[in-house]
Amino acid sequence: MPGTRKLGRPTAHRKAMLRGMVTYLLENGSIETTLTRAKEVRALAEKMITLGKKNTLASRRAALAFITKEDVVKKLFDVIAPDYEDVNGGYTQIYTLGPRRGDAAEMALIKLTKYELVKKEEPKKASKKAEDAE
Repeated sequence: MPGTRKLGRPTAHRKAMLRGMVTYLLENGSIETTLTRAKEVRALAEKMITLGKKNTLASRRAALAFITKEDVVKKLFDVIAPDYEDVNGGYTQIYTLGPRRGDAAEMALIKLTKYELVKKEEPKKASKKAEDAE
């Protein structure tokens, strides 16, 4: 059952860590972390993508209450969720990478299944100095 692992942290620290990891996953498309953390992040990230697929004001506010950056919520609703419109779950994949050198913790790579679409960056606005120079 998702959400039952304590990960050796107090409740507030654990929730903050998972919120940050979900935000980072949605922002960049992949994370390298331990296997147990990846399993927890998967459940929460898939819930956020499902919220993005609903695309209502209530779902946007629920996503804003969990995800720590507003621009990541915008990216979730505008870029990520429409790509998964015809898919019911399975938005993430976990690949095991082997033991970590320091403490032999099992490492894993968690990434969105449509990772290439997330990695495309929107064109950045020209800097103000470049506009002034013209």
